[in-house]
Amino acid sequence: MKQRIDLEQLCADKGLRITEQRRTIANVLSESEDHPDVEQLHARAAAIDPGISIATVYRTVRLFEDAGILDRHDFGDGRARYEAAPEAHHDHLIDVESGKVVEFVDPELEALQKQIAEKLGYRLVDHRMELYGVRLDREG
Repeated sequence: MKQRIDLEQLCADKGLRITEQRRTIANVLSESEDHPDVEQLHARAAAIDPGISIATVYRTVRLFEDAGILDRHDFGDGRARYEAAPEAHHDHLIDVESGKVVEFVDPELEALQKQIAEKLGYRLVDHRMELYGVRLDREG
């Protein structure tokens, strides 16, 4: 289960003006257990406030992303997907058949990535890992 991040509070912390429509979009994102795309965000937000246009969702997502409170992902399915910028680092495993995204943290993997960067003469400052797979119980 994803950790809930209060995007509305992050907006306030960053000094962003929070309109009712931005508040609705922020709350939809904060409550999302998945990594929705703009169309999914629009459908969820419009269910709460039918006056929210898809253009408003696009602008708000861009604003939140530029402010560093929303992360954009491309999981290889041709659509940008979003999640609140996490407080703690995590990686993603994407089920290529269902599109389900599983978040995980592996301390051994984190240590190995740091070691690889150092071996190549770098200090690791950030990274993003996405693994793609099919469930073992689905293979023939």
